[in-house]
Amino acid sequence: MPRIEFVSLGGTITMTSATDRAGVVPSLTADELLAAVPALHDVGDLAATQFRLVPGAHLDVDDVVNLAGHIDGAIAGGADGVVVIQGTDTIEEVAFGLERILDRSEPVVVTGAMRHPGQPGADGPASLLAAARVAASREARGLGVVVVINDEVHSAEHVLKAHTTNPAAFGSMPGPLGWISEDDVVVAARSVRRRRVVPITDEPSPSAVALYTVALGDDGRLLPHIEEAGFQGLVIEALGGGHVPAALVPRLAPLAEAMPVVLTSRVGRGSVLRRTYAFPGSEMDLAGRGLIPGGHLDGPKARILLTLLLRGGVSVDEFPAWFTS
Repeated sequence: MPRIEFVSLGGTITMTSATDRAGVVPSLTADELLAAVPALHDVGDLAATQFRLVPGAHLDVDDVVNLAGHIDGAIAGGADGVVVIQGTDTIEEVAFGLERILDRSEPVVVTGAMRHPGQPGADGPASLLAAARVAASREARGLGVVVVINDEVHSAEHVLKAHTTNPAAFGSMPGPLGWISEDDVVVAARSVRRRRVVPITDEPSPSAVALYTVALGDDGRLLPHIEEAGFQGLVIEALGGGHVPAALVPRLAPLAEAMPVVLTSRVGRGSVLRRTYAFPGSEMDLAGRGLIPGGHLDGPKARILLTLLLRGGVSVDEFPAWFTS
């Protein structure tokens, strides 16, 4: 049987009621999660690792880098696939970070749950079983890192969380790579893009990256404080195809001279434009002032990539190519 390692970080799927206060908190271990789904043992030879036990909102980039190292070691040690269990708050960012660090053909599957175990219709067991089937599938080899939830298989690069509570909260553009049907893994699409892996160093460079979302009438008065606060990079979630109010332009230009500033869209779907509009604050105007077009990445994923590039000591001159490939 295929060897599958489950690595748990915590999240809603692990949460139960606390005895001293209302609400739920992470408490179930990786072993407890697997024990609650006996059918998992029909899928493969299982191993469980308790890597973290925190809400998804408490994870950071160091966790992603360390997790990637653990996964790489598990695969080198004979695992045929790995399932990462975590909170859905940051599942898009963690999965995308792993996608940009790992260079493996073996399936790496990230999953979680929208409903905690104490709620009617809790989706955690189904997520674990679907993720295990994908991790054990030969069809899933070479897909890169994927998010499996609600019986759908989504590319880490394109998956989006579009609802705060709905069990069908996740989707991707242009659509899922596949799905689970009658216990079988169906892969309907594969990416034609070549995965570029960011180098990870033992002594990371400073890599604090701010994320700034532009809104109607924004005058940018917060922008000068970004460099003062010690950030080494900035991602702008602009309006529409990559546009900002004119008042932001004189504040953004000096920042683009001081640090890499990546231009994305707050829309979340589609690429930022490059050569359509030329008014002050348009994508052409901002690119001319040194901002780096973020391609199809949304703000949170662009921030992960920029953080990894800075952390790995990649030359700033190479940054534009990383956001277009």
